[in-house]
Amino acid sequence: MVSFENILKASEILKDVATRTPLQFNQQLSDEYGCNIYLKREDLQVVRSYKLRGAYNKMFSLTEDEKKKGVVCASAGNHAQGVAYSCMKLNIKGTIFMPVTTPTQKVAQVKLFGKNNVEIILTGDSFDDAYTASIAFCKENNAVFVHPFDDEKVIEGQGTVAKEILDDADFKIDYLLAPIGGGGLAAGVTSYFKEVSIDTKLIGVEPEGAPSMFTSIKNGYNTSLEEIDKFVDGAAVKRVGDITFEICKDKLNEIILVPEGRVCTTILNLYNQQAIVVEPAGALTIAALSFIKDKIKGKNIVCVVSGSNNDIMRTEEIRERSLLYEGLKHFFIIRFPQRAGALKEFLSTVLGPNDDIVHFEYIKKHNRDNGPALIGIELTDPKDLNPLKNRLNDLGFNYEYLNKNDNLIQFLM
Repeated sequence: MVSFENILKASEILKDVATRTPLQFNQQLSDEYGCNIYLKREDLQVVRSYKLRGAYNKMFSLTEDEKKKGVVCASAGNHAQGVAYSCMKLNIKGTIFMPVTTPTQKVAQVKLFGKNNVEIILTGDSFDDAYTASIAFCKENNAVFVHPFDDEKVIEGQGTVAKEILDDADFKIDYLLAPIGGGGLAAGVTSYFKEVSIDTKLIGVEPEGAPSMFTSIKNGYNTSLEEIDKFVDGAAVKRVGDITFEICKDKLNEIILVPEGRVCTTILNLYNQQAIVVEPAGALTIAALSFIKDKIKGKNIVCVVSGSNNDIMRTEEIRERSLLYEGLKHFFIIRFPQRAGALKEFLSTVLGPNDDIVHFEYIKKHNRDNGPALIGIELTDPKDLNPLKNRLNDLGFNYEYLNKNDNLIQFLM
């Protein structure tokens, strides 16, 4: 389905368009995991993600008649930017459908890359709504739909990431980790590696809340998920591509599912410790390292960092998810006796010396014996949780621990 030779051709097509992103040795991660870790920095791509490669390769392959009719895509993120930039470079008119809920910053980026060659249509509340509208528009205008992942030319364009990695690596690559959304990148890089570096273990990484490729391979057929966690938006799809599924099920050695909270911790660590800005999908492969740390000791590892289009407005949510995952933030409903001094007793005898109240809501009701308070407590060490609960129990406080209630925690965040 996807030709090794065509990946080589795509590389030639893209050489003056896509940035040849660096393969960088990362000392800090290497020290942490006791191996040699290299990052393929697609976050430094011209549109800040690898998506340009597949979009441009697909659009370059169109006939002159198809180019005149224009192209269409549906996307709220990186694919839209890749298509827009390709429209500008190839002088093709493009119509890009995005949900009305798309952040203004992302809409502005698409306009920036596409300039006058792109028309943006905001429609519907979700990607599915935008996708449906884009397909209808394609049929009405006989235009070409540029799929974000389930297209051979798109996959071959993404496969050029693998060619650059192997061209630049003067060492044997023991493990390659690639993120999976719809599967275009994973299908492309595994197709190339299986021809050139057959001993490399090829690992796909998905968010735990959207395990569409993992579930499909486990079931033996392409499976649509009913519900997903959309937080890792660049890699959260309900159904992977039919073409990408067929390739990945044969060529991937393993799929790792990474909790969204671990992704958030990785984003913060990369920024705070190394000044590397990544989006949630871009952090997936690095976040996955902790789940295979015993396997990779002394090995050469390449992680594809897929993109850096992170919305700064999400920073607080990222921090909250990280704290919850690391066991450093906890929510309680505590029913205080409605008497003077009850709260003071809690503060002086229950809280530890390093515990910090970061959320407090209290409603005093005179016709009840107890008044409920919603309290968020931030710890410096997750081991401090059980002593905190023990003090609550020993002093007879009536409380409920809320962190296990996923729906409520999502509301609080």
